[in-house]
Amino acid sequence: MNNLKSLLLGLSFFSLITITAQQKYTLSGTITEENSNETLIGVTIAFPELRTGVTTNEYGFYSITLPEGEYQVLVSYLGFKEIVQNIVLDKDTKIDFKLTEEAEQLEEVVVTENVEKMDIRKPQMSVNTLSVSTIKKIPVILGEADVIKSILLLPGVTNAGEGASGFNVRGGAVDQNLILLDEAIIFNSSHLFGFFSVFNPDAIKDIKLYKGGIPARYGGRVSSVLDIFQKEGNSKELKVNGGIGAVASRLLVEGPIKKDKAAFLIGGRASYAHLFLPLFDVDNTAYFFDLNTKLNYKLNANNNIFLSGYFGRDVFGINDSFVNTYGNTVANFRWNHLFSDKLFSNLSLIYSDYYYGLKLDFVGFNWNSGIRNFNVKYDLKHYVNDKLQINYGLNNIYYQFNPGKIEPSNSESGILEEQLTQKYANEFAAYIDVEHRVTENLSLGYGLRFSNFIRLGQDELNIYENDNPVLFDPFLLIYQEAEPIEVINPGRGGSLATFSNFEPRASLAYTFNSKSSVKASYTRLAQYLHLLSNTSSPTPLDVWTPSGPFVEPQLLDQYALGYFRNINDGEYSIESEVFYKDIQNRIDYIDGANLIANDAIEQVILNGEARAYGLEFLLRKNEGRFQGWLAYTLSKSEQRTPGRPAVEDNGRSNLESGINLGQWYNTPYDKTHDVSLFASYELNKKWSFNTNFVYQTGQPTNYPVGQFEFQGLTIPYFGLRNEERLPDYHRIDVSATLTPKKNANRKVQGEWIFSIYNLYNRRNAASINFRRNQDTGVNEAIRTSIFGVVPAVTYNFKF
Repeated sequence: MNNLKSLLLGLSFFSLITITAQQKYTLSGTITEENSNETLIGVTIAFPELRTGVTTNEYGFYSITLPEGEYQVLVSYLGFKEIVQNIVLDKDTKIDFKLTEEAEQLEEVVVTENVEKMDIRKPQMSVNTLSVSTIKKIPVILGEADVIKSILLLPGVTNAGEGASGFNVRGGAVDQNLILLDEAIIFNSSHLFGFFSVFNPDAIKDIKLYKGGIPARYGGRVSSVLDIFQKEGNSKELKVNGGIGAVASRLLVEGPIKKDKAAFLIGGRASYAHLFLPLFDVDNTAYFFDLNTKLNYKLNANNNIFLSGYFGRDVFGINDSFVNTYGNTVANFRWNHLFSDKLFSNLSLIYSDYYYGLKLDFVGFNWNSGIRNFNVKYDLKHYVNDKLQINYGLNNIYYQFNPGKIEPSNSESGILEEQLTQKYANEFAAYIDVEHRVTENLSLGYGLRFSNFIRLGQDELNIYENDNPVLFDPFLLIYQEAEPIEVINPGRGGSLATFSNFEPRASLAYTFNSKSSVKASYTRLAQYLHLLSNTSSPTPLDVWTPSGPFVEPQLLDQYALGYFRNINDGEYSIESEVFYKDIQNRIDYIDGANLIANDAIEQVILNGEARAYGLEFLLRKNEGRFQGWLAYTLSKSEQRTPGRPAVEDNGRSNLESGINLGQWYNTPYDKTHDVSLFASYELNKKWSFNTNFVYQTGQPTNYPVGQFEFQGLTIPYFGLRNEERLPDYHRIDVSATLTPKKNANRKVQGEWIFSIYNLYNRRNAASINFRRNQDTGVNEAIRTSIFGVVPAVTYNFKF
């Protein structure tokens, strides 16, 4: 009897615990903009009395599980009216919030969105977010708002100078950045060789740059992730906006297909400066155009589908005898599904194609090349409770690399058609990522990514003696291309090499109080694709190649530590970080390497290592009429390729000298000091003013260290790599925005932007070349500059 009583008592106690444990309910929903139904990313849903909250994901969805009770919920997103609402949480509840822009009442006084403000409690660090409104204020060359030029003002981000394509992050190379547009990979982010980026600011909704502490859902590059999402389209009413600039114009149209249920967006840009060249008797061509499209359809409360695309082309020609064409094409179908109020999923089917080609009539051939990939992604986000969120998913990418096809351009050409050996690969990844708030002061982020890369078979493969495609001559102390001893045909069915890597990620944030915190992170990343380029700034002719029998994948270990502080309730913020990066298997090139149309690229490359370390500091003013930031980076970026161990004993010294005698040397993107200042001031409803100042240590380069005479010619010779530097780079840009008062009474609203790039006409050196003066016979240095002072006027409109 006593045993029965004990059993009943135990069951009752267990039931009480179970009932108590079950007295938690989930609040979930989607947050959109009132006037357009556009979902909002990063909106804060806070519960002040519990000192907890959550933010919306990339599709505007949120979910949080709390104990049963009555609460006050605060929904905030600076630039929008705050929502304060009392709720009774006695069951699982779904509430969709709609936010209204404060700009309607303040008439353009609000200048930024909350996405740029720092969250000191989140373990995520080394990430910067810029709102589109801020990007449009930053003065840039020729007055065109530009995503890439804007992120160059952030700490740790540089590029190779004016007219240079791409960007460098924390001493990394351009090919080490993963650039995503609606989750599709973009292989070249520049128009007109770097003067513009491929991203139309009118079509962009959200931009995040991850420099470290990269979540496990990202992989494939070892330096950074630039994640860009396009707008979804206005499902309330038809809207049109655009701009007319000095060299390019843009137009974007969005509206409902079925009101409150389906919408479209289509935007285009085109340059037209080349149309004026004939007026100056110049028969050259240089222009670009691009197209952004998106459709979305809300099937029901739990299912949404999206179809987005991007198409862009650049054309550069000289007298029609030389024409270079390149560009990106991407398409993405996405399906958002809500399994429950705690489990959100996204399935993406993505196609990406980067094409680059040449037409050379003066030698009689065309050259076409590119890279295609087909990507399947399935990501899930599980909101376990208010302290624990789990992300997990799968990703598979199939690659097809066309290094080049040469064909005659006319019947009189002596060129024979030739297809360089195409390469194929498959990259698979699975990941799990956890956001864990352990205590009120300690938050953790930890995860693991598993990646597997298979270099698939191809039609022809060179075989070398001792598997060594690069030989070293110990007498001349130079590397030479090895001759293959056999060419085999592995066929498409098999595989040439397989690589697998576990990539752990970990980060933490410890808050001392509501104002300050320290954060730390560790990131391991693997990169299986390599951009073959021996110039400081990549060109459209540079070729991507996959890891394989002779090229190892790059492996990164990055460590970061930072201190973060909000001042005066977030009006000001300070972010400071130190970082150290170590990269294995960074490719280097033998002297005199020829990369273009090379069907045996393994004969000119060597595997080396790289490292970068530095300090970053960012002071921001986030609120008020005067806003902006000051960024400073002190860093070092180096590379080394030591001599390889001997593969055989031939009775003589086999000690290799390596590249640069095996010593560390500056990478082409090493910038010791980098200072950026951006300031924006709203004078009144009619006028606003913006400026930025940039200073950078000159980029490393090579100068001749001597010369010799050979058959009457003076031939310079160079010393070790990147021992010299170009002169320091600096400039000031300014702009003023005029918003006419009559806008308030008009359906069509416009603004004028007057800008001056390089205000004091600094002739920054893009390069320095040396030549012999024909009159004096003395060698002289010639500085090549791209831009002096450049004024521009742009007119923007919307209705």
